[in-house]
Amino acid sequence: MNLTSLQAWLSWLEQSHPREIDLGLERIREVASRLDLLKPQCRVITVAGTNGKGSCVTAIAALLQAADKRVGLYTSPHLLHYNERIQVDGAPATDAEICQAFAAIRDAANEISLTYFEYGTLAALYVFRERAVDFMVLEVGLGGRLDAVNILDADIAVITSIAIDHQDWLGSDREVIGREKAGIIRNGKPVISVDPKPPLSIAAAAAEVGANLLAVNQDFSFAVDGNVWSWQGIDGTGERLQWSNWPLPHLPLPSLAAALQAVALLGEVPDNAGEVLANVRLPGRFQRLNYLGREIILDVAHNPAASAYFVSRLQQLPIAGRTFSAVGMMSDKDRGGALANMTAVVDHWFVVDLSFLERAAPVAGLTSDLEKLGQKVNGSGDFQACLSLIIDQSVPGDRIVIWGSFFTVAAALSAFHNLDQQERVQE
Repeated sequence: MNLTSLQAWLSWLEQSHPREIDLGLERIREVASRLDLLKPQCRVITVAGTNGKGSCVTAIAALLQAADKRVGLYTSPHLLHYNERIQVDGAPATDAEICQAFAAIRDAANEISLTYFEYGTLAALYVFRERAVDFMVLEVGLGGRLDAVNILDADIAVITSIAIDHQDWLGSDREVIGREKAGIIRNGKPVISVDPKPPLSIAAAAAEVGANLLAVNQDFSFAVDGNVWSWQGIDGTGERLQWSNWPLPHLPLPSLAAALQAVALLGEVPDNAGEVLANVRLPGRFQRLNYLGREIILDVAHNPAASAYFVSRLQQLPIAGRTFSAVGMMSDKDRGGALANMTAVVDHWFVVDLSFLERAAPVAGLTSDLEKLGQKVNGSGDFQACLSLIIDQSVPGDRIVIWGSFFTVAAALSAFHNLDQQERVQE
């Protein structure tokens, strides 16, 4: 095969394996072994959980970079460009680097078939080795125990919030889901638990493998006082640490508190940690724009727990006008639960047509979901069509929230990227 561009590789990967998701580590571990990727010469931090993973890994990477460390960051999914998934020191890997990695993986795999995600995971590990990073910060894609990133032994594991999502793969019980997430825990290594009411299965898994569990509100904690926050926790020697009067960050505090605890265990907290955390951003996580006098807020919230948090953030922002919602979701999500939370803040509903995706909930399905909640849909179509309808029906001072899926936010970001910069202002 003569695959000469990243897009050609990605197109090939999309159809090279018979199943989009094929959980299990045997195939990818064998290929990683052939590539000598299983024992990296750096420290590894792995983050699992239902919500807040992306914010946590981004914050960990930012703190380590501020401490003058070379950091590889692997996340998924991407919003606009595949390269977003593989970053070194905050910059995406180049097309050439990723293509080189893919070619090496294909040659090593030979008779072994790998999924799109497995190729991406191995490519990240390959690029990080070539760049000689000091730390790898890896976000679990799905679950934990059988996720591709779990071929590596984490020096520190972080488990963020646990909620019901991906039921077809992980089950519909928090205890079962917690057990799957806890699969990233390793013997004798720290595991940081962020959920204030974690499933008992996490502590049980830590005890079974002899891991050191650090739980929020017990071993580390954080608190808000007006426009500042404080944190306390421990370092790798068990010494107590405490900081206060830091400016409130943009990203969720639980994820950032866990990131700080992870970096504290590593002994790499930079002197300007409070400033770093206040300034760290992540596209699609309560991302705010201004367009034609309307405040735009984008968020990838796609399950009830995430939408409840999204609502709490929206309610903290005073608004004189009305709130318009452009929502598109996947069919396998708890759409009713996620939408129900949002009815507390949304005045007018518009449904984004994502029918180009096989997994997407149809417009008719989302419309029916909203009608069952007593909500009227004012319009639908692709994102550009929905945005035009909203602009026609709104006035300056109104708010537009765009949410429900990474795909919805990606469509919005692509659209706004193409708009006149004078009309679109980043806040």
